[in-house]
Amino acid sequence: MAIKETVTSLSLGGRTALVTGGGTGIGKSIALEFAKAGANVAVSGRRPAPLMEVVKEIKDLGREAIAVPTDVSQKTEVEALISQVNNELGEIDILVNNAANGGSGPSLLDSDEDRWDEIIDTNLKSVYLCCHAVGQTMIKRGTGNIINISSIASLRASEGARIYGIAKAGMNFLTRGLAMDMAPHNVRVNCIAPGAVQTDMLAADVGDKPENWEQLGAFIPLGRVGQPIDIAATALFLASDAANYVTAQIITVDAGLTEKM
Repeated sequence: MAIKETVTSLSLGGRTALVTGGGTGIGKSIALEFAKAGANVAVSGRRPAPLMEVVKEIKDLGREAIAVPTDVSQKTEVEALISQVNNELGEIDILVNNAANGGSGPSLLDSDEDRWDEIIDTNLKSVYLCCHAVGQTMIKRGTGNIINISSIASLRASEGARIYGIAKAGMNFLTRGLAMDMAPHNVRVNCIAPGAVQTDMLAADVGDKPENWEQLGAFIPLGRVGQPIDIAATALFLASDAANYVTAQIITVDAGLTEKM
């Protein structure tokens, strides 16, 4: 008798997820999609108001949710964050490292140490701290899933985003190395590298005029600027059992933009 193989479910029922930078943009979309798939979700970020709005939307979906204002570049705050999530929602099954700050700025030689520290701490050090804090528990439990949100800026020396690209390239390497360290413990670690996605962070560079976004979209092979849900859909796949044979990957979600640049 032939064995019928089917695609494993995208359900996240019974799982606890933590999404850093979860108050707006890509992080918010990921948090909501995880909740729709059945997960209870904690969101962290530096601004309490957006976090509370996301928590309300998640609870309206019938899931449990908490908001934990946190500066994830600070070890003591990360440790407090992880402890609160574990105590109030349950031990973390899925960690999404999405917290970021804008990468635009002066060239490497025109920047200063403060700007370097600001970008590296938020976009890279925070990922190390969160993975370190959550990873030991995942190893003990013999299960877990970490998703890092990088950028196509990590794949090329983007003008005006050199330090940001360095931080995200470091995230890519961290993803691969951590995935190898944690694979024997049944913990998967992957990375998503978004292209041009319509968020507040990108709007700081593009501006608020519709024609600016239309012009950017015309340059992209698929003909449009990405939306946060485009990244959230990939994150949902990686978080689910449908991706249970996927680890150590940098998945570019950019509508072909990298190939054109």
